[in-house]
Amino acid sequence: MSTEKNRISRLKDRISELKNRRDALILAHNYQLGEVQDIADVVGDSLELSRIAAASEASVVVFCGVHFMAETAYILSPDKTVLLPNLGAGCPMADMITAAEVKRMRQDHPNAMVVAYVNTSAEVKAHSDVCCTSANAARLVANLDAEEIIFVPDQYLGSYVMAQTGKTMILSSGYCPTHARISGVHIAKLRKEYPEAVVIAHPECRPDAIELADEVLSTGGMCQYVKTAPARQIIVATEIGIIHRLQKENPNKVYLPVSEQAVCPNMKMITLDDIVRSLEDMAPEVTVPEDIRARAKLAVDRMLLG
Repeated sequence: MSTEKNRISRLKDRISELKNRRDALILAHNYQLGEVQDIADVVGDSLELSRIAAASEASVVVFCGVHFMAETAYILSPDKTVLLPNLGAGCPMADMITAAEVKRMRQDHPNAMVVAYVNTSAEVKAHSDVCCTSANAARLVANLDAEEIIFVPDQYLGSYVMAQTGKTMILSSGYCPTHARISGVHIAKLRKEYPEAVVIAHPECRPDAIELADEVLSTGGMCQYVKTAPARQIIVATEIGIIHRLQKENPNKVYLPVSEQAVCPNMKMITLDDIVRSLEDMAPEVTVPEDIRARAKLAVDRMLLG
């Protein structure tokens, strides 16, 4: 066994030991490094993982994702210790909208309801009426009885929802830099090379990419779809970290990333060494002030009940 394999094996053993000692649950987002996914108790999308954390009896949640995800876990589980192994793991899209900007949009559109994508800070959620995920955004917006709808922060998810629902929405200008690197040109090129392949795309992609997709799905939706998809070749238009999970769960299929540039550096920040240190030190801990948490939870609860 190589020196690096020995080191990784020791880290995995140490994580297992610390996890048991700390009564911890390790959660990993679908875009995390493969080695992090492999040691996680559950791999999934952000809200799914937060709900699993809330239902778990574990007293400590190690969230291998980005900061807003750890915040959401705390919003739903304030009685648990929520750790984010690398505090530098943020989300550029979430940073593209602030609570002050939401307030200004409300002032400009006093009759509007504010729908916040879960990819937002706890403070933005607290100033919103209801949250949504990429999986339920279109259904949720279609069912809203509102004169106007403000949608933050993702302009591309928002434009996709408008196309699906026929509703006119007021969009902020945020976007995911990783998904913005995926273009229709990339997809068209791969379609020519692999004419029998199906294209699955995340709704955070730009409209020119979405137009060429066979299925537009959240990361959780992608994992479910691939299980039963008849096609053997899958063109994947999202962050390439998900391919590790797809290959692991469905090894009989071929996965073709639309772009090797579709990598989120923030999603790759957390390492096995970080997880060990986090469990040893019980830090960095993510919390949300109670007044903000309670209001943010109302927006999340309205989504879950809607």
